[in-house]
Amino acid sequence: MKLHSIAAAIALAAGCAAPALAGEGQTPQGVHRLDHVWVIVMENHGYGQVVGNPNAPFINQMARTVNVATNYYGVGHPSLTNYLEIVGGSNFGVQNDNSPDWHNAGCTPAIVSGVPVNEANPAAICPIWGQGVDAATPAIDYTNEVTGTPGNPATGAWNIDGSLSVAAATTVGKTIADQLDAAHSSWKSYQEDLPLAGADGVNASDGVFVNANDLSVLSNPQPASSNVVALYAVKHNPFAYFKSVQENGGLKKMAGFDGDHGLYADLRSGHVPAYSLIAPNQCNDQHGRSGAGVYCAYDPNDNGTQNGLNPGLIYRGDVAVQKIVGAIEGSPVWRHGHNAIVVVWDENDYAVATPNKVLTLVETNDREGRVVSNQYYNHYSLLKTIESGLGLPCLNHACDASVAVMSDLFGR
Repeated sequence: MKLHSIAAAIALAAGCAAPALAGEGQTPQGVHRLDHVWVIVMENHGYGQVVGNPNAPFINQMARTVNVATNYYGVGHPSLTNYLEIVGGSNFGVQNDNSPDWHNAGCTPAIVSGVPVNEANPAAICPIWGQGVDAATPAIDYTNEVTGTPGNPATGAWNIDGSLSVAAATTVGKTIADQLDAAHSSWKSYQEDLPLAGADGVNASDGVFVNANDLSVLSNPQPASSNVVALYAVKHNPFAYFKSVQENGGLKKMAGFDGDHGLYADLRSGHVPAYSLIAPNQCNDQHGRSGAGVYCAYDPNDNGTQNGLNPGLIYRGDVAVQKIVGAIEGSPVWRHGHNAIVVVWDENDYAVATPNKVLTLVETNDREGRVVSNQYYNHYSLLKTIESGLGLPCLNHACDASVAVMSDLFGR
């Protein structure tokens, strides 16, 4: 990643020696071997909207007791872009939240065609594979879900801090899941309210019904009065967008929170993968939904501050984090080896002229003392760090020399 205006000393900190613009490079150094990593992704609230918020008591207590990054940024917008960056080190040419073009073998992915999927090209997203070039991330976005005046920073949504940008780069269409498969290791995507039938072809679900008005599972159904409330959303399940996952059995590595092979059952049994991506539903990840009740409603106003937030939505997310973290800490696997829990927010939800800084917490099971880091990090840093801990090569922008390993938060 070419981040303009970062000092060289910071840019090279704890990085691997892989060249910029590489699809996959050397294994990063700087973090001791990790046996298990759980990445819990929350939604659409900036650092200052969560830290100090009285409706998030558990999260704030956690921030006072575990390692915390105080200068960590989402890379771009919207949600899917950030999820892709967390697991794959690239936006893969995807700059909107569109659903996959499931199993379309004749569809050319954006990194191969060179045509980004965005507001100007709002197509279903081709299964991602191959190698090509991703989309540049400008410092300020004036078009994607915002109406701004180009050249006027006060009217645009800021990517990163509003001054840093990311150049388009050579990209390989794979994620940390592909790397773990190649290394004969394990991964799983836990998605709350994913239907029992699985993730294949599902863009939205309330845990039972899927997509818009699909009542085909019912005998003599009454006409649907409204669309399914999208508690599960495929845009928060980034692995589902990749050809390797859609075609080679990866969809079987996706589960809900409940059930025999869900998150909580796996934690109770201690049979957990090396890498877990955990996405609460859109009421519990602080995203919000319309039609799901007052405590899940979208924030009335998002101006980058705590004013105008839905207190019920913030509290629901706080309880969700408490339940998930408690279940991980209560699992027999937590007490053995070197393990880490990460709680990270994807973005700040387009607060205009506001840095895309988000809260990121790191709890490890084998380290004394608490670290508060003001080092510059972003989603590429998180991927690079986890790859270091799991002994995997750096991937896409995580290979860039300007992306630092989060050694201070995870431990050397």
